Amino acid sequence: MRDQQPAPGSPARRLSTKETAELLGVKPETVYAYVSRGQLSSRREPGGRASTFDAQEVEALARRNRRDAAGTSGSGGDLSVRTRITLIEKDRYFFRGVDATELAAHHSYEEVAEWLWTGRMTPGVTLTAPEATVAVARRAVDALPEHTSPTDRLRVATIASAAEDPLRFDLSEDAVLGTARVLIPTLVAALPVQRERRHDDGPLAHRLWRRLTGIDPSDAALRVLDTALALLVDHDLAASTLAVRVAASARAHAYAAVSAGLGVLEGPLHGASSGLAHRMLLDVLDQGTAVPVIADELRAGRRIPGLGHRLYQGEDPRARVLFGLLEEVPRAEPALLAARDIVATTARYAPLHANVDLALAVFTASCGMPATAGETIFAIARTAGWIAHTLEEYGEHPLRMRPSGHYVGPKPPQPVPE
Repeated sequence: MRDQQPAPGSPARRLSTKETAELLGVKPETVYAYVSRGQLSSRREPGGRASTFDAQEVEALARRNRRDAAGTSGSGGDLSVRTRITLIEKDRYFFRGVDATELAAHHSYEEVAEWLWTGRMTPGVTLTAPEATVAVARRAVDALPEHTSPTDRLRVATIASAAEDPLRFDLSEDAVLGTARVLIPTLVAALPVQRERRHDDGPLAHRLWRRLTGIDPSDAALRVLDTALALLVDHDLAASTLAVRVAASARAHAYAAVSAGLGVLEGPLHGASSGLAHRMLLDVLDQGTAVPVIADELRAGRRIPGLGHRLYQGEDPRARVLFGLLEEVPRAEPALLAARDIVATTARYAPLHANVDLALAVFTASCGMPATAGETIFAIARTAGWIAHTLEEYGEHPLRMRPSGHYVGPKPPQPVPE
């Protein structure tokens, strides 16, 4: 009888089959199916004929089932996360309901970042960092080997900045926004300078330019860089952003969440893609035609970098905007022609459109930047989006980003191996 069971919450509490079925929202027969699949364990009480079930185990299974139901779409079980930040729809994308390409066309990277964080436009906003924080980050980055990748430098600068911030564990909105406004300019300032100047101020894009190339910038080239930063600030739940939200779900502080994003970004299928496109562009410029370069890529079994995007049927809207701006940069003309040759040559066998990685490659290859420059631009830009997702995740129940594993190994209990 139920009234003879231990009180709710007791580790020894047992449920009848009927109670278990009601709690799980299934038929009694399904309860026994869970037992046969090893998802539930049952026990017969002394002198009794009916099976009973551990209440904590049943409640854990019910929670897993609810998570599965909440995270399963009708198209195949992808994790779905509610967000008010970015919508991608019909070859367009929007930041808080506003067309992202329009925002980038009319506002600086800093202004778009503030819009993403707060939903308010702050004209003329700039991001600056205290000298003490910058000094700590620079010392940490300068201690790294010369061949260290940009993403590793940014990760080290992030960790050093965190160590310098005694308020990093304050997860309130004001504190996290304060972190964002200091961390992003610190990351830029911590990178090695390619061209010395007396002052290191002005818009973030101007400061970043000096760390990407020693060439003097034109106004048109600086506009491409600032617009690229604004366009890349967020792109819904990309792999790195999902990692950030998992960290934030566990209530890691903002620096740790950004560090998680940087770790994922370094993959060749994510932030490093523009570097592959950059090298391919240089090969096309060297060969004078895309035909042998595309042939070599396909013969090696590699996908063509800079082409196609799983979220867009047509051209990536970010690429479209950047290609338009690059038309105003005279030194970009050869790389633009090479990019068009790549798209046209590939179109002979597959209708793939240019994506933002190819547009970034045109920019970096034509402005005397290394192949890793696109990854640096991507990482700096996306840090603002990661902070926005971190803030949003802090407003959700903690540890909700916890999918259940679907165990397919040997059915326990197995003997202990000798």
